[in-house]
Amino acid sequence: MPHGVSRFLNNEVNAMLKGIPKILSPELLMVLDEMGHGDRLVISDGNFPAESMGKDAIVIRCDGHGVPEILDAILQLFPLDTYVEHPVNLMEVVPGDDVETPIWDTYKEIVSKYDSRGAAAFGNIERFAFYDEAKTVYAIIATGESALYANIMLQKGVVTE
Repeated sequence: MPHGVSRFLNNEVNAMLKGIPKILSPELLMVLDEMGHGDRLVISDGNFPAESMGKDAIVIRCDGHGVPEILDAILQLFPLDTYVEHPVNLMEVVPGDDVETPIWDTYKEIVSKYDSRGAAAFGNIERFAFYDEAKTVYAIIATGESALYANIMLQKGVVTE
């Protein structure tokens, strides 16, 4: 294996820094750091077409993890944009799909820990419009999340500390 490649294969090891959630791989940390104000990322569920949507983005695989644990770890380091009404967006359920989305409540609880707007920070985007937006994001984190309609898009804010 070429030098440097193996460090990106394990998404669970980040034990050489203090205060960094171990679930965030070196590659993901680098991408979060590279992102600027207004850049967006998608944390996708296991059904999301991450590779085809992410042809112009960085796609990071986190197959062994769910969206909530990745979301919580990212928000410990990643400010949400305060200059937009909805820095967090969810993919709307397609009319006629008989699908419950309890995971959205989990997302709102997680976001509320890190952003005072809580549920007010959330917007919804129609499925195909979400795909169109996903084609323009900086990065897509592909998880193994099995919940349906579990895709979430975040817009990065300004780091002020």
